[in-house]
Amino acid sequence: MPEPPLESEGAAAGTGAAMGAVAGLATTEAEILEQGPPTADTAAGGGPQAAGRPRSLWSDAWRDLRRNPVFLVSALIIVFLVVISLWPSLIASGNPLKCDLARAQQGAGPGHPFGYDGQGCDVYTRTVYGARTSVSVGFCATLGVALLGSVLGALAGFFSGLWDSVLSRITDVFFAIPVVLGGLVLLSVVTSNSVWPVIGFIVLLGWPQISRIARGAVITAKQNDYVQAARALGASNSRILLRHIAPNAVAPVIVVATIALGTYIALEATLSYLGVGLKPPSVSWGIDISAASPYVRNAPHALLWPSGALAITVLAFIMLGDAVRDALDPKLR
Repeated sequence: MPEPPLESEGAAAGTGAAMGAVAGLATTEAEILEQGPPTADTAAGGGPQAAGRPRSLWSDAWRDLRRNPVFLVSALIIVFLVVISLWPSLIASGNPLKCDLARAQQGAGPGHPFGYDGQGCDVYTRTVYGARTSVSVGFCATLGVALLGSVLGALAGFFSGLWDSVLSRITDVFFAIPVVLGGLVLLSVVTSNSVWPVIGFIVLLGWPQISRIARGAVITAKQNDYVQAARALGASNSRILLRHIAPNAVAPVIVVATIALGTYIALEATLSYLGVGLKPPSVSWGIDISAASPYVRNAPHALLWPSGALAITVLAFIMLGDAVRDALDPKLR
């Protein structure tokens, strides 16, 4: 008769051990869910510990980009443009505002490989210094558009409801405004000769596109299981949005912003060509193209070089954006 109690005690002990194991496993899974998906730093770390970890989207994308010749060529061009924008005197020792009417429309000569424009200014020096304006406008405008559009789009996609409806109607209004026509109207009343009015105009009309992209990416990301698990564990909305949703929704925003950067550079040149963007004595590719257009038959070199620099710059950013898109989109692999 003493054996049954012993068996029941053993069964109870086994049940308690199993329950303890399940509780420990649940705690471990909760900690993993709270940590979120693996990042590029943890997945790309060296050593045998990283070998058993799953690779992240960013580590795979960087590995593909390093092997993509389109990315390497476009990145080298962009790095060169950034360097000459910061230190143009490295390759151009002249003064872009120094002109000599006696040499107007002359061709290439010693020390002046691109010749002179209609005012007798050195085309080579003005082309090099024009990169500073175009690159600064492109980067600053893209940064402002990405920040404003991402924040508004992420909030609309995460909270939905009235906020989403209001923001959608506002973006519809901005999409209905022609960009060039809006620039002609808004910038024609600006008397400042700095780049900030042009940057502000681009941000004003450029954020709706990024906002739509960010909104869609957040709506898709917040439906994933790890977001629902973090919400069930009691994570706050700010923690879910910043730690779990944002890292997984930022990829399409980066792709669109990279491609749009080249578009913004072309837009600044267009507005300067029309006379409502930057104005002399500022140095800009758009200003030089506008000044060289009337005498293109007599001095085509004055139009060729700034136009070529603008085309190469825009093409480099578009190629970079295409390469980043191919690397970050798993469906294209």
